[in-house]
Amino acid sequence: MGMGNAAIARSLTAGLAAAVLFSAGCKKKPAPPPPPLKVEVITVVLQDVPIYGEWIGTMEGYVTAQIRAQVSGYLMAQNYAEGSVVKQGDLLFQIDPRPFQAALDQANGRLGQDQAQYGKTQLDVKRFTPLARDGAISQQELDDAVQANLMAAAAAQADRAAVETAALNLGFTKIISPINGVAGLAQAQIGDLVTPGGSVLTAVSTLDPMRVYFNVSEKVYLEHRRQFPTADERARDHAGLEFQLILADGTVYPHPGKFFFENRQVDINTGTIQMAALFPNPQLLLRPGGYARVRSKSDTVQGAIVLPQRAVAELQSSYEVAVVGVSNKVHIQPVKVGEQVGSQWIIESGLHPNDRVVAEGTQKAREGIVIDPQPYHEETSATSGGPWQTNQPSGQPPSSSH
Repeated sequence: MGMGNAAIARSLTAGLAAAVLFSAGCKKKPAPPPPPLKVEVITVVLQDVPIYGEWIGTMEGYVTAQIRAQVSGYLMAQNYAEGSVVKQGDLLFQIDPRPFQAALDQANGRLGQDQAQYGKTQLDVKRFTPLARDGAISQQELDDAVQANLMAAAAAQADRAAVETAALNLGFTKIISPINGVAGLAQAQIGDLVTPGGSVLTAVSTLDPMRVYFNVSEKVYLEHRRQFPTADERARDHAGLEFQLILADGTVYPHPGKFFFENRQVDINTGTIQMAALFPNPQLLLRPGGYARVRSKSDTVQGAIVLPQRAVAELQSSYEVAVVGVSNKVHIQPVKVGEQVGSQWIIESGLHPNDRVVAEGTQKAREGIVIDPQPYHEETSATSGGPWQTNQPSGQPPSSSH
């Protein structure tokens, strides 16, 4: 009986030991630490940053001719295709010429009669002159002949003027384009009675080059005048200006523009002064009435620190960035921002050259964490026309250097 109890004890001991070993073998190993967070980092460098002023522009043809009738009559034909390119002298409309041809024929007939009468009075004067000298006729008869000759000459001169007027009126029945350009929609139909000073029949615009008007504030205008006080200084500044045009679809127009003119007065309703730039338009892409943004370099910030906007966090009117230290540990650094330039911020203080700043993944970069820095891949906007662009439509004067 004692032997049996000993065997049972040994069996229980062995089972307990096996259970302990099994439990020890099934215990989980501690999980490895997560890898450092991968974020994109940009290295701070000093660079010269051009600043661009930007304004809303309105397009208008360099010359726009309003086509009106110069004589009264019925339209017989429209001789151009609406929206087509026409040249100076091309026929646009034809007014019924028959009444004007008749008036010209009548004027020519009257001129012929009066020229014949003038010829007779000339002969009378020539014949009467020696007769009056010899006393064969009285001096009064000679004087009457001379006066009749003068009247005949004046009548012939008036008739020639009437013929010229009738010929002009006949020519005006052909309504032609006074300029090279694109002809617009016809505002009159065949059979309409048109009159001088009546409604516009159509318009022709010279589209190459194209004027683009924009307005700058009076404050900006005054700043520019103080910086360039003389006409020669302003002329040199304007000659060096180059304008970009940002079209309605966001694309940059490929041809740069030049300064054209500055209006004579400030608009009392808006407090702005109108200016214009000329843009080449060889493909006639630009059309009157179109809207675009006009941009020109107005200043250059020397030795600036510039960061992408996404790298700068705003918190209660203060700004901060995540700086990466030597051991790849993040430190949250307050900064002072300057002007916003396109998708960038100019950093006025808080950073130094060669500082590394988190540019992508800033929302995950917390104070003290260790990160795995990756090169920052900047996204270049196809519509920016360059990396630097102000977002203030009238914040800078249209000057090439400030």
